[in-house]
Amino acid sequence: MNENHVLEMEEHPNSLGKVEIAPEVIEVIAGIAASEVEGVSAMRGNFAAGVVEKLGKKNHGKGVKVDLTENGIKVDVFCMMKFGVSIPNVAQQVQDNIRQALKNMTAIDLDEVNIHIVGIQFDTQKTNIEEIE
Repeated sequence: MNENHVLEMEEHPNSLGKVEIAPEVIEVIAGIAASEVEGVSAMRGNFAAGVVEKLGKKNHGKGVKVDLTENGIKVDVFCMMKFGVSIPNVAQQVQDNIRQALKNMTAIDLDEVNIHIVGIQFDTQKTNIEEIE
């Protein structure tokens, strides 16, 4: 879309200037919307994101990739699901939640919201705690 990798919003007739949204903002909104869905256990990130989170700073854009192309906006979400959930149903809910959150907050319509399941989170921590007690 743009060489400088920002998304320019359409100007409103009563606007005082232009509004630009960085792709990182879309990543954060999509990341929060995805992790709000019941059944999503975690978002995939890289090693640096994990280190930053250990130091106390939450990386809300983790596991989300935004592509601004001539054809529109494409969002790829990489997440882990909880064991026992219906993956197609949860993935559909993630897509709907991301689309709705971005529509409400930025008035952006997405062309694609692709969900990539990168793992299953088993509920082993609870069983270990129950064994100790």
